[in-house]
Amino acid sequence: MNVYHDLTPGAPRAAVALGCFDGLHLGHRRVIRAACAPGLTPSVLTFADPLEELGGKSGGQLVTKRQKLHLLEQMGVQQVYSLRFAAIRTMSPEQFVDEVLVRVCHAWKVCCGFNFTFGYKGAGTPETLQALCEERGIGCEIVPAVEVDGETVSSTRIRALVQQGDVAAAERLLGRPFGYDFEIVRGRQLGRTMGTPTINQVFTEGFVLPRFGVYASLVSLNDGDYYGVTNVGVKPTVGADAPLSETWIPEYHGEELYGENIRVDLIDFIRPEKKFSGIEELQNNILQNAETAKKIISAYLQKEMPVV
Repeated sequence: MNVYHDLTPGAPRAAVALGCFDGLHLGHRRVIRAACAPGLTPSVLTFADPLEELGGKSGGQLVTKRQKLHLLEQMGVQQVYSLRFAAIRTMSPEQFVDEVLVRVCHAWKVCCGFNFTFGYKGAGTPETLQALCEERGIGCEIVPAVEVDGETVSSTRIRALVQQGDVAAAERLLGRPFGYDFEIVRGRQLGRTMGTPTINQVFTEGFVLPRFGVYASLVSLNDGDYYGVTNVGVKPTVGADAPLSETWIPEYHGEELYGENIRVDLIDFIRPEKKFSGIEELQNNILQNAETAKKIISAYLQKEMPVV
């Protein structure tokens, strides 16, 4: 998969999905699938942190940049334009179509969501895009909203669920588990002294913070997937104050993983963050949480996963 960070012309005869795709949720996936048209090069044109560049707030990323590219490639996308919003923010809708979609992307078909806007100050709507594409002989597909439980799937809705700790509900809207693949860093080695060594991951700035507490997790390593017990929070018992993710993988006994980017998916919430009277009580609770997590992950892996 080719990734461009500037207005470098790409492959000919492209079908281009347009959007921020900040969560790659079910609605985003439907737009991208529409661009996987026979005989055309499946492409995505997305934006690098447009809300931050405009001085706004995104509310927190739901997917890391590394994971986003991996998921797009899994979906069959062959080229991605990940542009800084500043490069196109002053373009009129007509300029955007002519200078970006036609000249750079070589678009034969364009796909966007029902609420997509483009051009200077968001002047262009899906209907504007459709009219401009029709004038230039380009196909245009506007993808309607995707609903779950009678409500539109949106990144805002998913963020709220993650922040509430309802990662199981968030998964239904994402079409995959909520998780992250941050680099493994060294911790205080406290878990190692208790016989429960953890992999420690610091949440990157701008990434959504799940509700603090303990989760049943699924950890993807080179030799397979393992169940885990993940604590998200500030470690109140040992006095740490920086939010991080600590995951004990009871059945992993391999090499150390420092410096690697490991995927940890949060499958279900077990309990809120709690301060214990001492290390012994904490250790006993970790063992209890591990038993709970093992049962949750075992049942989860036996479920029939939806095709999205």
